[in-house]
Amino acid sequence: MLRHVILLTDAHEAPAFELIEALRLAGVRTLIEGLREAGAARAPRPTPESVDEISELPLAVLYEVVPGADMVEIQGAIEQATTSWPGTPLIACRRQLSGFHGQTYRSLDGATLKRLGFRAIADKAAQLPAILHEIEGHGATGDLKLPDIVSAPEKSSATQLPARIKSSSLRAAFELVSSLHFIGDQSSAAYTALAGLAPLVQADRWTIYLFSEDKGPEPATLEPVASLNPDDAVADASDEWRRLLMAGETMPLGSESKATKLAAAGMGTIRKLEHGEQFLAVPLVCGERILGVLEGNRRRRAFRKAEIEILTALSLPVASALANAVRIGEAERLSQTDDLTKLHNARYLRQFLLNEIRRARRYGTSVAALFLDLDDFKRVNDAHGHLAGSHVLMEMAAVILSSIRDTDAVARYGGDEFVIVLPDTQIDLAGTVAERIREKISRHQFNAGRNLKLSLTASFGVAAFPLHASSPQQLIASADTAMYEAKAANKNCIRFSTSRYRERKVSGELNSGTNMTEHDDAKPFS
Repeated sequence: MLRHVILLTDAHEAPAFELIEALRLAGVRTLIEGLREAGAARAPRPTPESVDEISELPLAVLYEVVPGADMVEIQGAIEQATTSWPGTPLIACRRQLSGFHGQTYRSLDGATLKRLGFRAIADKAAQLPAILHEIEGHGATGDLKLPDIVSAPEKSSATQLPARIKSSSLRAAFELVSSLHFIGDQSSAAYTALAGLAPLVQADRWTIYLFSEDKGPEPATLEPVASLNPDDAVADASDEWRRLLMAGETMPLGSESKATKLAAAGMGTIRKLEHGEQFLAVPLVCGERILGVLEGNRRRRAFRKAEIEILTALSLPVASALANAVRIGEAERLSQTDDLTKLHNARYLRQFLLNEIRRARRYGTSVAALFLDLDDFKRVNDAHGHLAGSHVLMEMAAVILSSIRDTDAVARYGGDEFVIVLPDTQIDLAGTVAERIREKISRHQFNAGRNLKLSLTASFGVAAFPLHASSPQQLIASADTAMYEAKAANKNCIRFSTSRYRERKVSGELNSGTNMTEHDDAKPFS
């Protein structure tokens, strides 16, 4: 027999198309029944023969609730549902109005609808299949136990901490919120949030799931980004909750509870008993979007109302921090990325080179820099236009990246100039890398976005720390000078820096009067 639901609707109001379509796609047949007028006689119920292949008892009774709905009409729908289909779950389906009416009329909140007799509230038609699936899994009898929907997500962001809260908990909550500002990646923000929540509400495990950013045809999936088991944390870390970060774990895909799946589907905060454990799932909502779910579970008592209120209130700044982390990380990436080639820019290069030279000083290793400039690149722009020249630079970035290690860094220094930094690389090996790139460029056919098949060459300058320089600025300057020497030597060749810097310690610091001598012991490639 086909599953079916009853949809109660006003005779003057057609049901929402989205609702009917969501049920159809879920394989649920919908029987529409109009609301009776007050005092009207009860209409005869259809017999099984008149609804062929449909079970007599519906899976649920649905009623659309619009903003500004008449309370008398809602009470009439509830009475008709309970009288005609006793024991059948009654589900409220919110209908969102657009335009002026959507902004003027106020919707009844989830708590009010539950008090009126609705067992579940669907804020969107897409949530209905998940609700019906949960109902079907438990059966539609008197023993039906729906998940405990603590609250439906409301548009208002005025969620507050409980009125009665300990001063220590209040301080911990404010410390958590302040710690979430300006975190530049989601993983750090998630672990910081869990470390701050653990002392406020006890649980055997805390996990934050976020929807994947996959934009393919497959639906977005929940991925665990942070998990925390407070019992495994440092014993004396109660006053220093940041040390709980040491207890971070990795959860496998598909490990989320049913409560988390329901919360992710938009059913609000869910409290549910699964496999002998108490689960609490709080949706992380930022604006109109559910980013993910905060999940807590424990084997002891169920989560209390005060604990749920604390987590619901703190879920807002946590969700905002997770969303901001993406924006901050993206802004940081863009500030260090060349718009055209998507390589690093000079700003990133300076910091990367500074870090690598510090590391080389500490471990006594070498850092090499290659400075390359395309030969006669102006001719490409003059002959084919600047758009073609831009395509050539993008192709050049791909050629260079295919010739170096993952640990190396490439930056577009300006115009048609590129700098490659090779950590832990001696001068001879740097020359070998430069020659490999030079040959690859000379053999490559650049199509410039128009299948032009252009042939180009490049001139290289090579320098190394500490052989030729004692600072990042000197290293780039030495490689740049060597590159101009390659230009003077008929281009399409490699030259090494001819400056040698010697570091001398004076009172524990570098002598500002460092000597500079010339050398010619490295033979140029040509």
